[in-house]
Amino acid sequence: MRWLILLAIIPAYSISFAQSTSFWMSDQELNATFAGKSIAGHYDYGVTFEETYKTNRRLEYVEGKRREVGRWSVVAGTFCTIYDNEGGGGCFRVHRSSSNCYEFYFLARDEQTAQSLERQGGSSWTARAWRRDVASTCEEQASV
Repeated sequence: MRWLILLAIIPAYSISFAQSTSFWMSDQELNATFAGKSIAGHYDYGVTFEETYKTNRRLEYVEGKRREVGRWSVVAGTFCTIYDNEGGGGCFRVHRSSSNCYEFYFLARDEQTAQSLERQGGSSWTARAWRRDVASTCEEQASV
C-alpha cells in the first residue's frame, strides 16, 4: 500500500516542481521576447510607461514627460533595466501571464546582486506590460 501511495505522489510532485520552476521566463525567453521590441505598461500604482529595448542592449524609457536612456540585460533569469543618469532601474523576474502580458517582479537594484540571489521574486508584480507590436492580452487581475 505504501508503494502505491509513493507512486501516486512522485508524479504529482514532479508536475508541481516543473510548474514552479517554469513560472519565471528563462534567459532565452527574455532575450527572444524583448530584444528589439517596445513595451507599454503600467506600475502597480497606476502610472503608465513605455520602454524600447534596442538590439545593441540600449534602452529608451518614457513616463509622461520623463525620458531616460540606459542599458538592458538578461542576468541569471532576470531582466535588468539600468538607467544612465538616474542611477535607478533594477532587475526583475518576469512571468508571462498570457500570450502578450508580462508581469515584472522586482528582485534587485543591480545585476551583481541579481546574480547572487535565488530564483525568486517579490510576492506581487510591480509592473505589468505588453509588447506594442501585438495586441495586449493583459487583464486587470494579477495572475498570482
